[in-house]
Amino acid sequence: MDDLKDKRDNLLVLLETEGGSIETAERIVTILRHHYSGEISFIIPNHAMSAGTILVMSGDRILMDYYSILGPIDPQIQNRNGDWVPGLGYLEKYNQIIAKSKRGELSHAELAFLLDKFDPAHLHWLEQAREHSVDLLKEWLVNFKFKNWNVTKDRQLTVTQEMRVSRAEEIANALNETTRWRSHGRGLSIMTVRNDLKLEVEDFGSDADLSDLNKKVSGYYRLLKDYMGRRGWQYAVQTRDSRAVY
Repeated sequence: MDDLKDKRDNLLVLLETEGGSIETAERIVTILRHHYSGEISFIIPNHAMSAGTILVMSGDRILMDYYSILGPIDPQIQNRNGDWVPGLGYLEKYNQIIAKSKRGELSHAELAFLLDKFDPAHLHWLEQAREHSVDLLKEWLVNFKFKNWNVTKDRQLTVTQEMRVSRAEEIANALNETTRWRSHGRGLSIMTVRNDLKLEVEDFGSDADLSDLNKKVSGYYRLLKDYMGRRGWQYAVQTRDSRAVY
């Protein structure tokens, strides 16, 4: 980014990702905000899961269409077989067993399972990862997505800073709620984001004012995916001088 000539203030990020680490998402946001002082928007032509969803929540604008999905932000951990499993499900099961223990309902089998499977340090890391994601969403949504949210949609009430923080925390906690979504890989459509999370996102597929953007993004996205698929590339970076690096 330091080498880009005639860099503009605003940035539109076309994002497709299975996810990754929260720390990486946080660093990306820091870098983008350092280089672009204006509006940063995220457009999701396909999917942005897990840490990708966290990254999207840092945008001033979020653009989806009927095909776009976000995902729960449950951190993933590797079990003893090397498989990746939802970390908050691991933490939730631990809390269930502890609750049964307090009620005096814990069986010997469950006690043995507890002692064998649950590492206190690992549990602490999961709790911190969950709180980290909540803290990031509270900071980013309030500072960027909600910065111009001044009046409530239905009752036309004046929006306070406390209301922005509360709304951001509700969204963050909902995305971390494993019993709500059932599966880490579940896709949250634009209607789910709007209706269940109560988060306003723009529909770049049906909004007449965004029709030109839709045509350009859809065409570029299909061409890039085909180009990368033919060459077996997983990543591509295209700069203004049309060079591609994979």
